[in-house]
Amino acid sequence: MEVRFYDLGAVEDAALRFAVIVCRYGGKWVYCKQKARDTWEMPGGHREAGEDILDAAKRELYEETGAMGYALEPVCIYSLKRDSAKQNTESYGLLCYADIQTLGELPGMEIEKIDFFDEAPENLTYPHIHPKLLDRVRRR
Repeated sequence: MEVRFYDLGAVEDAALRFAVIVCRYGGKWVYCKQKARDTWEMPGGHREAGEDILDAAKRELYEETGAMGYALEPVCIYSLKRDSAKQNTESYGLLCYADIQTLGELPGMEIEKIDFFDEAPENLTYPHIHPKLLDRVRRR
């Protein structure tokens, strides 16, 4: 799997299927742990039918961190390109950065807890994707 980056607007909005938010709170990186997993990941998820992609990012940020007050900015579009004998597909998402000022309680959905890190945690759900997203946000 290959991660590719594109400028905002370079991919048709309708093609953006998900949003991922690299975020900080109190000077630390915020990661989520789902109830069904023992690994850490960045907040994000799929866009719902008819939903604006930036609204999807805001919804996922709240659902997965409890963020109430924040500054959110789109960084770029990224894609996951899969090459295999069976398929050659590329799926697109919006990468955002959020500086969280206020956290509320977790909404009690799929996220068990969040935690704060000086650097990305070792035990990532998507170790071949999330470090590249973090690096891209750091270079913005």
